[in-house]
Amino acid sequence: MTKVLIATVKPFAKAAVEQIKGIFDEAGYEFSFFEKYNNQDELIEAVQDADAMIIRSDKITPEVIAAAKNLKIVVRAGAGYDNVNLEAATAKGIVVMNTPGQNSNAVAELALGMMVYQMRNHFNGTPGSELKGKKLGIHAYGNVGKNVARIAKGFGMEVFAFDPFVPKETIEADGVTVFDTAEEMYANCDFVSLHIPANKQTIQSINFALLSKMKKGATLVNTARKEVIHEDELLKIFEENQDFCYISDIAPDNRALIEDKYADRCFFTPKKMGAQTAEANINAGIAAANQIIGYLNDGITTFKVN
Repeated sequence: MTKVLIATVKPFAKAAVEQIKGIFDEAGYEFSFFEKYNNQDELIEAVQDADAMIIRSDKITPEVIAAAKNLKIVVRAGAGYDNVNLEAATAKGIVVMNTPGQNSNAVAELALGMMVYQMRNHFNGTPGSELKGKKLGIHAYGNVGKNVARIAKGFGMEVFAFDPFVPKETIEADGVTVFDTAEEMYANCDFVSLHIPANKQTIQSINFALLSKMKKGATLVNTARKEVIHEDELLKIFEENQDFCYISDIAPDNRALIEDKYADRCFFTPKKMGAQTAEANINAGIAAANQIIGYLNDGITTFKVN
């Protein structure tokens, strides 16, 4: 019998678990939920007889892949997949997929919520400012970026975007103005919301040269990946631009130093929160389960990333 391991340090919501169970029961698959485990050794032990895996933020290292004797597919329940070693998976013939779009609205709502929180001075009782009329730049116009644009327009913001991989006409069709360069967008917007993946081209690409373009009082919003930020140069921006703000659901490694020196100009959630809604949990979990069945039963490779 086909065995699926749902390996999630951050467990799925109860409603998602019930629906995932129902999908695999109907397909006649054996499955187990491996939740809140303590270390990589436990995951290596658990994966040894699995034919398929569903993960969230769990690290699928070469060691995990080497231990998985029967593994054919890994599905990351979410958009990002930098927590999976694609090279090792590909070398072993394992298909890796993600579930793009399933968490997009949840991440977008969080981005706008953090903007409100920062503009209202962390709700400390002092007068703040409104989002209406402010200029928002969206760095990467994928599923999350489109939802950010939709919600921001509801606040009455002016919405701009930069994404060299999306046709200009596609973005403009949503009523969003396109910048030709990232530098131009950073220089003109009151907020810049990051939605770029972490890869060889983007890691530490949000650096001093780019952030120094930002206008007085501008805020950088990061619900993407912490690796895209050059953290040493982020500190330099805080020091040199006395009104620069940074808000994120992925705390930087130098969080303590930033919070100690610039507490009113930063905000970091306790852990990555973008997909932490019941709806996103359910959407991504169901999509992952169906993609596993589609691949193992019918060879469907939609959303394959390797």
